[in-house]
Order: sequence, then C-alpha cells, then structure tokens
Amino acid sequence: MHLALKPEHQAFADEVRDFARKNLSPATKAKTFSGKHYGRDDHVAWQQALGRQGWLAYTWPKKYGGPGWDVTRRFLFENVLAEEGAPRIIPFGPKMVGPVIYTFGSDEQKERFLPGIRSSQVQWCQGYSEPGAGSDLASLRTRAVRDGDFYIVNGQKTWTSAAHWADWIFCLVRTDPDAKPQEGISFLLIDMKTPGITVRPIIVLDGAHHVNDVFFDNVRVPLANRIGKQGEGWTCAKFLLANERLGIAEVPASKRGVRALRDVARAEPANGGTLADDPSFTARIADVDLQLQALEMSELRVLSTMAMGGAPGPEVSTLKIRGSEIQQRIAELTMEAVGEYAAPYQPGLLFHDTNETPVGPDHAPPAAPRYFNMRKTSIYGGSNEIQKNIVSKMVLGL
Repeated sequence: MHLALKPEHQAFADEVRDFARKNLSPATKAKTFSGKHYGRDDHVAWQQALGRQGWLAYTWPKKYGGPGWDVTRRFLFENVLAEEGAPRIIPFGPKMVGPVIYTFGSDEQKERFLPGIRSSQVQWCQGYSEPGAGSDLASLRTRAVRDGDFYIVNGQKTWTSAAHWADWIFCLVRTDPDAKPQEGISFLLIDMKTPGITVRPIIVLDGAHHVNDVFFDNVRVPLANRIGKQGEGWTCAKFLLANERLGIAEVPASKRGVRALRDVARAEPANGGTLADDPSFTARIADVDLQLQALEMSELRVLSTMAMGGAPGPEVSTLKIRGSEIQQRIAELTMEAVGEYAAPYQPGLLFHDTNETPVGPDHAPPAAPRYFNMRKTSIYGGSNEIQKNIVSKMVLGL
C-alpha cells in the first residue's frame, strides 16, 4: 500500500530512516535479512538507542513520557523500521506492562517503574501461561498468600518468553481460591532476582532458546508491587491482552517477509526460468500480499479508534487470527520455494558467526526453522480457536 504523505509526515519518515541507519548495528541488521537469531545484546542495544531518542515507548501518550504520536506517525515508524531491518521491540515492557502500570497503577508505581521501561534499562517478561492454563487462563493455579506486607508466591509459569533475559516479571496469581475464577486473580510485579525463582530453558523445534519454565518457591513479593486492588488482576489481564493481540498482527514484519519471499522466488530455478516466472507460485504470493493489505487496513481502523480516545476491543482478535495465519503462510511458501534445500539443519548458520557453507542457496537454512517456529503464532496471546469464540460472542453476538 502506498500513501500520499503530507510534507511533515514525509519528513518524519525520513528522520526515522536516518536514525535507524545511524543507530542500528550493521551486524544486527544483517541478522534480520539473513534469518539469523538475535542475541540479547542485539535487542537491548537497539532498544536503548530508541529509549535515548524517546521513541521506545512510541505508543504511550506524552503524559507518561511517550511521544504522543498520531496514527500516521505510528504507522510510519513501524514500517520504516521494518524496512531498515530493525528487530522487533520486545513488547513485554513498553507495549504490555507499561500501559497497565500507567492505566491502573498508583502514582508511586508509575514513578518507580515507567522510567526503566521507557529507557529499556529494565527488561520484562510475562507470567501468564501455566501447565494446564494457557488459553484457559482463568484456571491458573499459581498462588499468592498474604503475609503482612508481602505475598508468598508458589507455582509455575511456562512458555515464558525472554525470562532468561528479564529483570522483572509481571504475573497473574490466584489470591482468593474461593472466588469465581476471574475474580480471584491479582496482578503482581516480581523482581526476577528474588530468592526462590528458578528459570529453566525450553528449547523449541528450531533449536532456539526463546521460552522458559519459571518456578516460584515461597517467593516474597511486597504488597506495594500489586497493580490495582486484590482480585482485580483479570481487568488488567484483559486490557494487556488486547494490546498484545494488536501487536501480534506484525503487519510491517510480514510486509518485509513478502518482499523477501519475492526475492526467493526470483532466485529459485523452475522449469527453465525461476519461480517468479511460475504463474501458480506468483499467484500464491499475490494472494497472501492482498490478505496482508486487507489486514493492514483493519489495523489502521483500530489505531484510528485508539487515537480518538478509544481502547482496543474484541475486534483485535480478528487481527491476531489473520496476522498469525499470514505469518505462517509466508513461512510455508518460503519453505516450499527452497524445496529440498530446506531439509538440512545447519545451526551454525542460524546462531553463530561462522564460515560454514550453506547446503543450497544462502536463503535456504532459515526456511525450515522459521516454518517450525511460526507454528506458535496461532497459539500464543490466546489460541486462534479462543479468538474465534471471542469474535463470535463479542463482535457477532452469536
């Protein structure tokens, strides 16, 4: 999609592009376009550069230290950074817990926690899913028992992205086992250095360490770290999940993925030409591109509502569904394009700087690992089946 920009918006886009080219590490940018995995330093160095510029918390209003951008600037910011190969902003601080704190937290909590999130000096992770309580989040069993000015927390969280990098975790915990499931949950902020916390890695199908199990064994959490009143955690959780599902759509990254897919098609031989000359394959690329453009229009409508003071509602579930399906489709087409060269697993080319020679073209080694990794997008943030139930009930009234 091409927009006719006003001069001030074009100047803003140029400013963002110039900033990215001056501040994004060439090594990090190269990982983006080669399909290699980022390390913690790739994310932190880039996010701290954004923080110094005042752009990391780009969705925040000025009142809480954000730039207060309009919809157009947000759109341009995300798309220019994707075009320049910037890694996605790890969302747990600036896009998830930050808005919860400035919406539901006390003045003391805002003063204490928001500056570290805006600067990326403090890294966060999300303690929601548990064994047996993923999409059915209200059945969570991690307990927090009041003990004077503290809670004593016991339980387990799982599939916890970036827990091995995080300084803090925001958690849903059960503070009243006798209340209705949603009414007995509270929202706690927990320092990951607190005694009794154990992080155990989960290695996923592509060989990467993204997610973890987190165990709590008599962890003492100050009462001052509870957001809102006891038993109001579900309200915070729903607010946060709406923002998370909006972000899962990942439209700018998928646009970059379609461009990369077209490059692969132009490079892969087929019937005396290339896949780019195959009407059947190019039609499939065009189909996913059109779906992506439609998703982008839907996302812009949600952002426009938010710009006028509204909050993301149940309609973001449709963005999550379609966004995750499109990401998976791009990965499927890429693996189909490289064919048998997707079969060899060469972790040295994905995780390390290496002189190892790829089996097949340079773009082949990441194809299968990315395909397997993308299976998770239709599950995290609430499975797509759950999102369809939300759309049926809350949007269609069925």
